[in-house]
Amino acid sequence: MSGQTSIVFCATCASVMRIALMLRELGFGAVPLHGQLGQTKRLGALNKFKSKLRPILVCTDVASRGLDVPNVDVVFNYDIPGQSKDYIHRVGRTARAGRSGVAITFVTQYDVEVYQRIEHLIGKKLPLYETVENDVMLLVDRVNEALEVAKQEQKELEQKKKNRKRHKSDDSDDDLEDGGESKFRKKIKKKGGEFMPQKNNYE
Repeated sequence: MSGQTSIVFCATCASVMRIALMLRELGFGAVPLHGQLGQTKRLGALNKFKSKLRPILVCTDVASRGLDVPNVDVVFNYDIPGQSKDYIHRVGRTARAGRSGVAITFVTQYDVEVYQRIEHLIGKKLPLYETVENDVMLLVDRVNEALEVAKQEQKELEQKKKNRKRHKSDDSDDDLEDGGESKFRKKIKKKGGEFMPQKNNYE
């Protein structure tokens, strides 16, 4: 994915934050965009993506509508959309103006009916994305570690938001702050910690 831009679509704001945090823990430059962010932070996230400072935009359908996001190389449907028209809107973000592009959709056993409706709407069978199981299994532990770190960092962000509301001292929105580290990340970097997160090259 080096040099490419990608959009990852998630179903909820919470999923957007969790996946963005996980990707950054894995060393990818990801930025979240969702409906709970204020206008300033939305524009900031979009500008980082357009400038490729953060080449991965993790967002919800609502947050992405009406945005001018040109030249997207890959679209990931982390959560399959509930409406077929939303699928068309999502994948339409790539392969514009004669450029090549790829759309990859994650499908679980619970998504088959929706997936089949999408195929019916577009009038064709979507090809299976081939993977090598052994290669995938090599990454499972690392990804699971990053996901656990992301969950803890997300809890910290949610607690900070609650504290701000309680004291009414700051009306800013939660986001992934550049250059900072959560208390949890600092803790696990100590010698003997359970997780040893990879350094984020985009911070």
